[in-house]
Formats: sequence, C-alpha cells, structure tokens
Amino acid sequence: MSTTATTGGTPSAPDDQDLGAAGSQLSTAPAESLTSAPGLGVIGWARWFWRQLTSMRVALLLLLLLALGAIPGSLIPQSGSDETKVAEFRRAHETLAPLYDKLGLFHVYSSVWFSAIYILLFVSLIGCIVPRTWQFTGQLRSRPPGAPKRLTRLPAYTTWRTDAEPEQVREAALTLLKKRRFRAHLAGDAVAAEKGYLREVGNLAFHIALIVMLVAFAWGQLFKSEGNKLVVEGRGFSNTLISYDDFKSGNLFSVDDLTPFSFTLDKFTGTYETTGPNKGTARTFQAALTYSEGAYGKDRTTLVKVNHPLEIGDSKVYLTAHGYAPVVTVRDGKGDVVFRDAVPLLPLDSNVTSSGVIKVLDGYKNAKGVTEQLAFKAFFLPSFVKGMETASAFPSLRNPVLNLEPYHGDLGVDSGIPQSVYQLDKKNMKEFKDSKGLQIRSNLRPGDTMTLPGGAGSITYEGTKEWANFQITQQPASGWALAGALAAIFGLAGSLFVQRRRVWVRAVRGADGVTVVEMAGLGRSESAKVPEELGDLAGLLYDQQPTAPENSEAESDGASDSDAAVAEGAEN
Repeated sequence: MSTTATTGGTPSAPDDQDLGAAGSQLSTAPAESLTSAPGLGVIGWARWFWRQLTSMRVALLLLLLLALGAIPGSLIPQSGSDETKVAEFRRAHETLAPLYDKLGLFHVYSSVWFSAIYILLFVSLIGCIVPRTWQFTGQLRSRPPGAPKRLTRLPAYTTWRTDAEPEQVREAALTLLKKRRFRAHLAGDAVAAEKGYLREVGNLAFHIALIVMLVAFAWGQLFKSEGNKLVVEGRGFSNTLISYDDFKSGNLFSVDDLTPFSFTLDKFTGTYETTGPNKGTARTFQAALTYSEGAYGKDRTTLVKVNHPLEIGDSKVYLTAHGYAPVVTVRDGKGDVVFRDAVPLLPLDSNVTSSGVIKVLDGYKNAKGVTEQLAFKAFFLPSFVKGMETASAFPSLRNPVLNLEPYHGDLGVDSGIPQSVYQLDKKNMKEFKDSKGLQIRSNLRPGDTMTLPGGAGSITYEGTKEWANFQITQQPASGWALAGALAAIFGLAGSLFVQRRRVWVRAVRGADGVTVVEMAGLGRSESAKVPEELGDLAGLLYDQQPTAPENSEAESDGASDSDAAVAEGAEN
C-alpha cells in the first residue's frame, strides 16, 4: 500500500479553484471581505451598517459591553431593589449622586444605554443567525462536493494499487463510509463523503439559545414581581397587593398577574449549635405552612426551608428571615384592656437581640380621662445573662427578657406622613418618669407587669411568639431562561469538540490496467483527527481491496509507512 504526502510546488490557478470548491461550505460563516468605505447614499451606508452589525465580531463586542454594563448594577445600589440604600448613597455622596442620576446608574437595567446595548445585541444575533440557518439548511439538502482533480494537495492523503475493479472499490468505499455515519455518494470516478454536521448545529443552537435567554430575561424583568411579608405564628398571608410589607414589579406587570394563593404560618422551628466554634449557628430553619391555591382551594401543609421554597404556579415563597414577637397586654388606669397582640421586633445581631416599638394608637385614656397614645421602646434578649445586659447570649429562647421604656402623647400617625412601625418619633411624646424624675425602664420576664406611674395603666409581658419573613417572587419565563442556558452549553460543546470534515475515495484504472486507489481528507481546521480517521478508513478499505500481488514487494515498504505519510501530509 503506497502512500504519498502533500506535494510541493506552486499550484496553478485552476487547482486553487478546484481545492477551494472542495473545502467550500464547511462552515456557515459568511465569507470575509476587505473592509471598505460604503458607497455614497443612504442605501450604501445602511447596507454597510447592517453588515457590520450582523458580523460575529460586533456580536461578541456587544456581548462584552453587556457584561461590562451589568457591573455597575451589582456595585451601585439600585432603586428598583433597595430604595433605602439608594437614599443612603445619595446622602453620603452628594457630588457623585447627581452624576449617577444623569448616567442612569441607579437603575442600570432600565437605563437607555443598557437597553440600547441589549436591543442591538438582540438584532445582531438575529441578523447573524437567520442567513446562517438558511445556508445550513441548503447544505443539509445538498450533497458533498466532488473530489478535486489533485487529491495529493489535501492535508491528509494516501494511495495504493489493487487488482479489484474501480467500480468494486468505489462500492466498497461507499458502503464503508456510510457504515461509519458519513453522508456519502458516488460523484464521477470517486466517492464523496462528509461528516460532522453537528458542529454547525451546535453553533447555531448556541446562538439561538442566546436569543432565547435574552427574550426570557427581558420578559421576566418586564413582568416580574417581588415582595416581602413578615408573618407571626398563627397569622396568614393572602397574595394581594395590599398584603405586602414592600412590593416592586416590572414595567408591564399588572395586579391581575398575581398568582392567587394564601397561607398561614403554623409554626417556625429554629435549632442552633450549642457548643463548639459554631455555637449559635442555625441547624434547623424551617416554617410549617398551611396553604391553598385559588379562592376555594383545598388546604395543604408543607415545610418551607432556606433555598427550598414553596412553588405555586409561577410564584415562589422563600423563607428569608426570622425573629421574635413578644405578646403584650396594655391596660388603662381602670384596668380595661386597650391593646393585646404579638409585636414583631427586628433582630440586631446573629443571636437575635431585637428592638422595636410597641404602639397603642386607639382606645387609651390617661388617668385624667384625656385620650392619648402610648408607645414602648422595646429591647428583647431571647437568652439573657447577667453581665450581658446589652446583647443576647444565644439565639433561642433560653431566658427571655423584654426591656421596656414607656412614652405617652401623640405618635403623629394622623398627620398623613408615613412612619416605620419599628421606630419611634419622640417629637410629640413625653417620657414616663418616677418620683425621682428619672425615665422609667424595666426588664420583664414572661408574666411580669410594668405599672405606669400616676394611675396611667400597665403593660404585661405574656410570652413570646416567633415570626418568619417570606419573599414572594414571580418571574415568568424562568424555565425558558434555564432551557436556553442548557442549550447554549450543549451547543457550545458541540461547536468546540465536533469537527466537520470530508473524505474522498477515487478509484481509476491506471495505464498498466491496474486500479489506482486514492484517499484524501479535509477538515475545517488543522487537526490530528482528520489524518487519524483517514488512516483508519484506509486500513479498513485496504483489508477489503489489498495491494495487487505483482506490486506487493515494491509496495511493502510504503504500506508500513502509511500512517506516517498521512500525518506528514497533515503537517504540510
């Protein structure tokens, strides 16, 4: 089996054209042309701009710009997610804040410049994919091109002589190539075969997946909703707009888009490490819920844990925080109950040291019969230890103590100005003082009562309930975004690891009447796979159509060097 490596010399122009035809359409990428100034006129400039926009290099540049544009959105507080931090940033950076406003850096993802990049990338991808898809469809319907006149000029090449008839060799080659999953057909005196179409399928799938991801991301941002709700044990939540503590949504979101459901927090359970370096670290953090879907849905029970949300339709209910709500009873000077409820307090540290305000808005009259409002600044320690009066020693309820500081007067809730339920505006409030003129403050354990001076009433610490904070999110098209991401990964893998290649087998009768067999391979890019595969195919075909007996002695040395010659041809 004799072999011939790539020959040197300067090929003629017809040979160049012949080789170019053999390697044509190995990719759906548009042919590169020299960049030149567009022709005069609006149409010329429009055509030039469109070609630049739909080129792969511009698509990659826009993708890079999109990634760079997202950086400020992660470093600078965004008005759509945390207005409080934005306000704090404005107060702390009086010079930068106006500049950030002009650049839209407080709302990056809805800014004009980010939207422009996003839309241009979308158009660029579509303009790139449509013609490539159309071209690839045509390639799938067409047959591999015929063999070049000079197969010796291809990167991988081998040849031998055999006594078999040319038609017999070509039929054997056609059967072999089809068995190895090549698309093969007879083209004149040769068999033309092609393999590796999955590379272009993967390339197109990757770009189509990017479009799916962009559309899904845009759809999700436009129609998304996100809100938080603090729920005390025994209380419930209904997925209506007025039930949220805070709520934000996309520009095209409608209240009618809210998934109808409701739930009740039956019990919150939190256990913690009691010893070792991780003392106080949560081990169990879960909320037992009873929920129902729709207005008349059947009640069901479930456990919501961190990173294990309750999923109802397009909505997900996440458990995000936990704290304590002391149960207090407030009585006026006559002993009548004017307030009884569990009041949530906000945690200050990892041991759930908490603070807040207990506000009595209606129904209270002082000892003189004058209508007033009461407020108690509350400081709660779930695990009180002597000598550590300012912080809890452990997150769980080991030795709960509620510290109260009472006030009376006007809370200002009737002014129409919104105020936080966790903060106290002392502007129109007065302190309760003892006989020495000192501010009253007491530590209460469950069952203890603080008596207000002058017959103003009392407050009793009845016990403690726990609360959980839930984040309810609704982001449509998230499934499409996940599918697009997975498709992009598999498409990219296919385009990187699959090589599209062609093989030709020519069998013609020589001048001495002996059949000459030539095999050559061509890949889209230089790779050792094409010579290796050609050597494997040549060995199988050679076993079926061996060297002619009269040439066995002359050809024996060449047969032993077949693989080396193929590899040498690839290097050349």
